[in-house]
Amino acid sequence: MIDKLVKKIKETKAPIVVGLDPMLSYVPEYIKKTAFDEYGETLEGAAEAIWQYNKGIVDAVHDLIPAVKPQIAMYEQFGIEGLKAFQKTVDYCKSKDLVVIADIKRGDIGSTSAAYAVGHLGKVAVGSKTYSAFGEDFATVNPYLGTDGIKPFVDVCKEEKKGIFVLVKTSNPSSGEFQDRLVDGKPLYELVGAMVNEWGKDAIGESGYSSVGAVVGATYPEMGKVLRKIMPKSFILVPGYGAQGGKAADLVHYFNEDGLGAIVNSSRGIIAAYKQEKYASFGEANYADASRQAVVDMIEDINSVL
Repeated sequence: MIDKLVKKIKETKAPIVVGLDPMLSYVPEYIKKTAFDEYGETLEGAAEAIWQYNKGIVDAVHDLIPAVKPQIAMYEQFGIEGLKAFQKTVDYCKSKDLVVIADIKRGDIGSTSAAYAVGHLGKVAVGSKTYSAFGEDFATVNPYLGTDGIKPFVDVCKEEKKGIFVLVKTSNPSSGEFQDRLVDGKPLYELVGAMVNEWGKDAIGESGYSSVGAVVGATYPEMGKVLRKIMPKSFILVPGYGAQGGKAADLVHYFNEDGLGAIVNSSRGIIAAYKQEKYASFGEANYADASRQAVVDMIEDINSVL
């Protein structure tokens, strides 16, 4: 799957991923009204509104981008109905030939880790048959439990030709409370980066990149520069661009000399673009067109520094 991601980035000339992290407050009133008229102000109604909102955005931007990144918590808050909307979103994005990066941040050990890996990236056995449950292409994984938590994911990735992005240096302000702590004279994030490089050595695709990638926030460019050297074969998923303060000029060192090696995420900066002053002229009715313009602007911004 890493090879497909690289191929689509080359085809679209867009090293970006759209984060499908919907909140009901982002959804235009006319979409919510239609959903609530049919299902009431219920969890089912909320899930329907979010699904229709996502569909409009995907229809508007799918030809411009290589990948999407739905954050599962935004769906789980609506319970089972929200997870149904998550599944519809994943399936619809795959029908548009988009690479789906599931932002699930799972982290456990043994059979539990294996179950997470199977549920999101692999196939589960039911009697004599096997089924792909959620069916995403990549998943984000928390490395806090060490190799025991990562290996089941790597095994499934090899078997199913899928991929993972391991949290290394996250974009949030308090990330340094743990990630910047010195261990044997080095910050912890560097040690995790070295482990990511090790975990991914046996999962290199034809593109020259590993199926084991890393999450490194746009808000810490100097650290990103160091981690790029520690993980030369790992693709870096870069959150924190735009709304969280990351700038295109800060991101050049996240990429390798071939112009590849990183994919930059923007979530509310794209999916709620119509709420920004810059795109307000589109209005609620044309929220998806505003998202498309935000994608065009982001691609231009990122490519201007590569």
